[in-house]
Amino acid sequence: MQQTEKPFILGLGGTTSPTSSTEVALGIALQAAEDAGAETELFGSDRLMALPHYRSDPAGLNQTGKDLVELVRRADGIVISSPGYHGTVSGLVKNAIDYIEETSTDARVYLDGIPVGLIVTAYGWQAVGSTLAALRSIVHSLRGWPTPLGVGINASGGMFSEGICTDESVNQQLKLVAQQVMLRSEVH
Repeated sequence: MQQTEKPFILGLGGTTSPTSSTEVALGIALQAAEDAGAETELFGSDRLMALPHYRSDPAGLNQTGKDLVELVRRADGIVISSPGYHGTVSGLVKNAIDYIEETSTDARVYLDGIPVGLIVTAYGWQAVGSTLAALRSIVHSLRGWPTPLGVGINASGGMFSEGICTDESVNQQLKLVAQQVMLRSEVH
């Protein structure tokens, strides 16, 4: 099926700080998707913090939660970016992912057939690997298609500053994960 509109790529993730390495990395990937012709939206720190703990009760959804669910429904592809906290996905990002449960009765259940790029930042390699594996498992459970490349970044060296990444190899990986989401979303 040939797509006539720009694909919509949702960026989901970050920490409590919009200047965190996690959110900056996500922003770089989303910019690469925009440069490749996508419409993008970042669901980052401010909105992550405005989400109440997920509960499977539609009356429990605030406007931010409803907005997230609608963005997921609209998405042709998603890029998820999480810090590696204590060896796994942060509670803030996992809570947002739990809102995808609201799509369980949709025509497109969860992330069925949707390409999902994954980015993990941590201050050490052990948390990078285990968090990336956890995200891949979550995406599979939600029927999504993790991209072949998952970007794992040991951010302990201070490579993120003032909204940029000073490590060119990391920049290239972030652009590649966005390209892989774009390629898959075009055939979706």
